Amino acid sequence: MATAATGKTNWFAIWVSTAVVVVVALIVALVVWMNNSATDPGTPPTGSGIEQESGAIVVGDGSQTLDTYLDFMCPICGQFETTYGPEILDLVNDGTITLKIHPISILDRYSQGTEYSTRSANAMYCVAEANPDAAVPFMQAMFEKQPAEQSTGLTDDEILKIASDVGVTGIDSCVTDRTYGSFVAAKTKETPIQPGASGIGTPTIAVNGETISNSTIPARGSFATLFN
Repeated sequence: MATAATGKTNWFAIWVSTAVVVVVALIVALVVWMNNSATDPGTPPTGSGIEQESGAIVVGDGSQTLDTYLDFMCPICGQFETTYGPEILDLVNDGTITLKIHPISILDRYSQGTEYSTRSANAMYCVAEANPDAAVPFMQAMFEKQPAEQSTGLTDDEILKIASDVGVTGIDSCVTDRTYGSFVAAKTKETPIQPGASGIGTPTIAVNGETISNSTIPARGSFATLFN
């Protein structure tokens, strides 16, 4: 006599199906989380001296603009500051330009694992947030004590000492915790490419929103011709 099989619930198949659905859901959630983590700009710095959309540290209020993208480990950035820094500040002080400084990190690989480019860029945001007027003096002092490529770079304590020397204290946790590290990484990816270049380079400058090749920067003493 045949045994009827209809009407029986196959619990094993249901459990397997449910498990598969759960695993797929977990994988989807993991992929979404990884994508969000990869693009998360992190905590943005605030303050009157920081342009929220671009992340630029703003100095002055001139009608024309100069954007500078710099990496504190970059020796050419240090040379740029030595060569053109005083002229640029003259243009700020006489009302010709608004200077927008973008501290970025493309040279972490040159600091023996200490991520100096990220640490120093983060520190500049910490300083600019605490005291906008101290941002440029801090930048100048950091370049005066710029470490060589392939070194470990300045320690957090040394960076904090530089900040203290320009009048900014109370930012220890901001510096040591790299509060704006993810923000630096996100903004670094937005750095414009110089004409003819194949990737991000430093220093990169933009005059009135137009990125120019470093080869077109005029000689010392005639930087102002870029704004005539």
